[in-house]
Amino acid sequence: MKRKKIYFLIMILLMILSFVFIYDKYFPIISLNDINLRDKLSIWILTIILITIYIFSKDKPQLMPSVLANEKDNNQNKDRSNISFNDVAGLEEIKEELQETIDFINNSYKYRKMGAKIPKGILFYGPPGTGKTLLAKAVAGETNSTFLYASGSEFVEKYVGVGAKRVRTLFEKAKKEAPSIIFIDEIDAIGTKRNLDSNNEKDQTLNQLLVEMDGFNTDDTVIIIGATNRLDLLDEALLRPGRFDRHIFVGNPNMHAREKILEVHTKNKPLDKSIDIKEIAKKTHGLSGADLANIANEAAIIAVRHNKNKINIEHFDAAIERVLAGLKVKNPTVLLKEKQTVAIHEAGHAIVSKILNTDMVQKISIIPRGKALGYVLKFPEEDRYLFTERELMNKIVALLAGRAAEELIFNEITTGAKDDLDKATHIASEMVCSYGMSGLGPMALDENYIRHNFNLIRVEIKKILEKAYENAMKILYENKDLLNYIAGELLEKETIDSKRLDEIFENHEKPLDCAT
Repeated sequence: MKRKKIYFLIMILLMILSFVFIYDKYFPIISLNDINLRDKLSIWILTIILITIYIFSKDKPQLMPSVLANEKDNNQNKDRSNISFNDVAGLEEIKEELQETIDFINNSYKYRKMGAKIPKGILFYGPPGTGKTLLAKAVAGETNSTFLYASGSEFVEKYVGVGAKRVRTLFEKAKKEAPSIIFIDEIDAIGTKRNLDSNNEKDQTLNQLLVEMDGFNTDDTVIIIGATNRLDLLDEALLRPGRFDRHIFVGNPNMHAREKILEVHTKNKPLDKSIDIKEIAKKTHGLSGADLANIANEAAIIAVRHNKNKINIEHFDAAIERVLAGLKVKNPTVLLKEKQTVAIHEAGHAIVSKILNTDMVQKISIIPRGKALGYVLKFPEEDRYLFTERELMNKIVALLAGRAAEELIFNEITTGAKDDLDKATHIASEMVCSYGMSGLGPMALDENYIRHNFNLIRVEIKKILEKAYENAMKILYENKDLLNYIAGELLEKETIDSKRLDEIFENHEKPLDCAT
């Protein structure tokens, strides 16, 4: 910046000197007689070079911080969205809910005739990758409105007042470009709850946002859409009616929605005739729309890698493993002892999951992927929203079966069960603190109670985990031969699919369900 100002001053001096030389040519000045023509030409050439550099340079000298000087250029991501609801799959209920808002923008006169006011704000909340941004763009596309995008972090600056000014600038532009839609992604960056001890720049920015949302002119067709993953962090004043009138949860898609999403992301891809989108949707339980788009893309990449003209089911299965289990490790340096332990561990998971029918086992593998030395791919046969206490216990039993198998066969345990223990402890904690499924009785515990009664809660969680571990050990002890057989086949073939696992169970005595 300083260098630019020095260039500017030198250029001014050279320009003055050049004009003096030109003047001397027509009206000779005695004091300049000693300067020859070559020196004058050098000055003129240097002046022309500096003028050229200055004209084509993007940086102009500024006498204030760039964040303030360029404020007019900030938050001006104006565009006409070319996305419609046809590009949004699997969110039918939400699209129906938004149709009313879209109709209000397109035919506002009939609503105003009835004295109805347009909803000022819509807040999308839910896990990441579920289509919150896509929905906002689709609303703008359906209404042909100006789409103004801003991220919550763009309003957070170290200079006092900058965030508030950016909010004012954004809303002023929205009113000028009406009908328009302001979309603030990750709004929790500026909308977090205020407290008595803070009066920082972020609070001033939030205050300005609240004022702007509350002070809309009723004649301006402007809607603000916010998106967040953490609704619990937002200030109550931001969530009240009159600001964000509608709160819409955008969750992970169900099986029907996953099928529709996969159809959208595979419509421009050459699929083999054997591909059944519905079967792929079953295998991707719990995944978001972004995950499904990634799986479709990974399947296409894998098909190209194998020099295929069409994408088949093997490519999709490999893509699902890539997304869920991680990158396959080539040439792993795993000791034979560790490989045997991993085989027993994964076989334990598979056997208990199949006996208790917690989930459908799709594949068992001891091929390292990511940080895992082995894995069991499981998915439920149908979408579930409610679970019984017995079903949650069975899930914990299946999670702890890997460690139980290690102890049963090798009479020792390893560090390989870390992720299983985390998941099992989380389910047990939810049973105690949220679902009232423990000796503490039918009560939900808040953070304050948990903090002051942690030892009591820890004892209840421990009881659940120990009971589940005993059940896992009992099931595996009564099916020890089956455990060794599956582990042996894993050591030989490295992977076992669901079809082969069914054959193994059919060829052995039917294991007894020992869960209590």
